[in-house]
Amino acid sequence: MTFHLIIDGYNLIRQSPELRRHDRQDLEKGRVVLLRKLAAYKRLKRHGMIVVFDGWQEGHLGEERDRVGGIEVVFSRRGEKADEVIKRLAARHKDKAVVVTSDRDLGFSCAREGCEVIASPEFEARLDLAQYTELKGPADGSESDERSRKSTKKKGPSRKLPKSQRRHRTVLKKL
Repeated sequence: MTFHLIIDGYNLIRQSPELRRHDRQDLEKGRVVLLRKLAAYKRLKRHGMIVVFDGWQEGHLGEERDRVGGIEVVFSRRGEKADEVIKRLAARHKDKAVVVTSDRDLGFSCAREGCEVIASPEFEARLDLAQYTELKGPADGSESDERSRKSTKKKGPSRKLPKSQRRHRTVLKKL
């Protein structure tokens, strides 16, 4: 299952201590550092990515789109918040989208459309892991993976998670 990551850009920046530090120095620098981290993640995972930033106060009259390192960058038009753009994208991609935001209202709206929603700090941890993996290379843990799969624990309907939680876990594994 291939999917699109729809990322609430400023939400992710403001939830991350590292990105927030760059953002305080210069708004543009915060965006550049975020896009660099996302590009490293994209090289490893190859998911489609759309990052949405607010342009509602000082943006252009129309929605502005750009492509940086294979990542689609969208600035909302003047008078429109990024949340509205994300809701539109979520409605278009439906169950093939994973929305990254810590905004509860936006998360609920996207979940109603059938998208999976991941909190910004949780996704940032995955970004950091991808960045570390790119620098150090994947760890050779094939033996430990094989041992963890062989389990004597019984499985059955009483131990089965609800379908929505199983689907969420499946998506998280692919991130």
